[in-house]
Amino acid sequence: MQLSSPYLLKHLYPSLQWEVKTREKIIYLTFDDGPHPEITPEVLNILKEKDAKATFFVVGDNVRKHPETYDQILKAGHKTGNHCFNHLNGWKSTNKDYFDNVEQCKQWIKSDLFRPPYGRIKPSQIKVLKKQFRIIMWSVITYDFDQRLSPEKCLNIGIKKSKPGSIIVFHDSKKAADNMLYALPRFIDHFGGLGYRFDVL
Repeated sequence: MQLSSPYLLKHLYPSLQWEVKTREKIIYLTFDDGPHPEITPEVLNILKEKDAKATFFVVGDNVRKHPETYDQILKAGHKTGNHCFNHLNGWKSTNKDYFDNVEQCKQWIKSDLFRPPYGRIKPSQIKVLKKQFRIIMWSVITYDFDQRLSPEKCLNIGIKKSKPGSIIVFHDSKKAADNMLYALPRFIDHFGGLGYRFDVL
């Protein structure tokens, strides 16, 4: 299991943003695959309680189905990014289908950030999408969606691999909820206690 950015992907896509170059104690929390009408509000409550900001890479169809939850993200001062309308795998999609799906998502959210679902994107797709987006990858993925892992393991992955400028991936989805809702507040408390702050990308 890869606990951070897969080396091969970073080697293939060095022009994408994998972390933020900084010496300041800042960590960038990100959440993929929402908004979810039950899980996302729980995340927002944790972030509010901990005085932390985050970036949510949302699926357009989920925004369409749950616009009130999406509005809660924005009203709380967080940032959002495009994660396709139907969570497409770029490696398995034609460029036309992929671009059309990204464009469809743009009709529901306004953002200059894009994260490819699964981290799978072709060089030809990068070339086009970089003209309109900052393409954000990650430094650390917590694997909160992996139900074979314990909540404690997901927390330990995040703590072990994070450093100043890290971009951390959690998921505000039903599948990841148990692991994420355990790990998130403890992750914030750990690094907050070390003097870190949590900001939007």
